[in-house]
Amino acid sequence: MRGCSLWLTGAGKSVIISDVARMTTLKGNRVLFLVHRKELIEQIQETFELNNVDMKLVQFGMVQTIVKRLDRTIKPDLIITDENHHGMAASYRKIYDHFHDVLRLGFTATPIRLNGSGLGDVNDILIEEVDAKWLIEHNYLSPYKYYAPKLIDITKLKLNSLREFSSTSIDNALDDNTIYGDVVKHYKELADGEQAIAYCHSIKASQLTAEQFNKNGINAIHLDGKTPKDEREEIIKKFRNKEISILCNVDLVGEGFNVPDCSTVIMLRPTQSLSLFIQQSMRGMRYKPNKTSIIIDHVDNVRRHGLPDMERAWSLEGKKSSKKQQETEVKIKQCDSCFAVYSPEEKACPLCGHVPEVKERKDYEIEETAELEEVKEEDKQAIKLNFKKPEECNSFAELAELGKALGYKPGWSYYQAKSRGFVR
Repeated sequence: MRGCSLWLTGAGKSVIISDVARMTTLKGNRVLFLVHRKELIEQIQETFELNNVDMKLVQFGMVQTIVKRLDRTIKPDLIITDENHHGMAASYRKIYDHFHDVLRLGFTATPIRLNGSGLGDVNDILIEEVDAKWLIEHNYLSPYKYYAPKLIDITKLKLNSLREFSSTSIDNALDDNTIYGDVVKHYKELADGEQAIAYCHSIKASQLTAEQFNKNGINAIHLDGKTPKDEREEIIKKFRNKEISILCNVDLVGEGFNVPDCSTVIMLRPTQSLSLFIQQSMRGMRYKPNKTSIIIDHVDNVRRHGLPDMERAWSLEGKKSSKKQQETEVKIKQCDSCFAVYSPEEKACPLCGHVPEVKERKDYEIEETAELEEVKEEDKQAIKLNFKKPEECNSFAELAELGKALGYKPGWSYYQAKSRGFVR
């Protein structure tokens, strides 16, 4: 067997890893523990020591370092890979190939790569024991409230060659500086006084977000991959100690970042990646008694990926879906009163109790005074459309074109567009 991947999200992954290492070293066997960031080593070493792992038999290594020193690395009896969704990268695979006869065990909260591909090339078995709903019910994850006050023009988002939203298109969708002021406004309304992590798409956007919070008397700071190591460690220390309220970053504070008292996530970075969405949206759900996580999604990620704890079918083969399927919105309900997002099975908003108005759906409106007119030959070309019914239209423009071809008033196409979510 080449390897086994365990799906764990908020289920005490570090403790489980340390116990596997303890049982392995108890038999005198060596463990190679692989990570992609130094911070992950520093966090788990303490857990290993508390769990009485024989540290003399454990080698902690950043994959970037180990791959350069393979000939000088003592052969292990077990390779443990943290954040195993990175395991398909060439550097990891070079290590796996070098120690091809060594058993491997991988741990991840998201058993897919950021691009949606699976981990079948480096793992034989995927073990799924519990899901997020079970973890919430049994106090391993905190419950959450999900709000989606949209501040982005999603029609301006464009995909790049990696099937992810390009930074330039996100800039265009967020080109109004008042947006960052609205971020502060919604934070005050939904999570005032709570510690929050804000995920932004660029350094400039992260800096603007922090600037707006500070202007409003809320202590915020920007952090990115280019922040000097000592300064970064000092910022994270102050955040842990609650000296900083809002930590604005660019995809940095994610995997392995453990701040139990941080309850709020502010999403300002639209993504097509389910893996990234789960890592970020659940970052505030580390369990603490009486804690409820607040997720404020300003960029419609919930409509692309669903709620964090919804049931998902994981596979080592990954996602095999067409472009059309990838762009289909997940079925959810949003409260008109408080911006909360919830399951379509609920009849009323579970957070504020608001009951949405049920409108009678009509395929079209009948104009009683309308007169029948002959369709002349020159008019026939105008109604040769690729869509003949409202449900076949994919935009407001197509509905307007269909309505015009059928001779309906402009109000018909607007009503149809509103009922299908093309206009709000």
